[in-house]
Amino acid sequence: MIRQLSVFVENKPGSLMDVTSRLTEAHINIRAVASFDTPEFGILRLVVDKPAEAKGCLTEKGFVVRLHDVIGAELEDKKGNLNQMLAILAEGRINVNYIYSFVIREGKAPVLVFSTDDYERAAQILKDAGVKIVEESDL
Repeated sequence: MIRQLSVFVENKPGSLMDVTSRLTEAHINIRAVASFDTPEFGILRLVVDKPAEAKGCLTEKGFVVRLHDVIGAELEDKKGNLNQMLAILAEGRINVNYIYSFVIREGKAPVLVFSTDDYERAAQILKDAGVKIVEESDL
């Protein structure tokens, strides 16, 4: 599993930069980022190299932060691979709450990060189908 930060930010100019500036100052490397917005607030989802330290740093600065487990599935950059993985999960009756990817991994395959309500079963279904599950230590 991978631990992901969910940071609640105001939907206004500079709010995302406030988060990234704090992490930069704390020497925390952002490996993946996705932003989901509503009219007033957004949720910034981050995979970083030091998740517990990042949560502490941001909480100390007044941000509302939650740490969640997510699954990282390494998929070869090949047409249809995302659809194939989603089909495997659908057959296993696993719901995907949200999904995003990151590709900058120094020559390694892209990773799709997703949230589900049944992490262990989802990871096992994917492993059984030959999909490589990425752990934090692999990042």
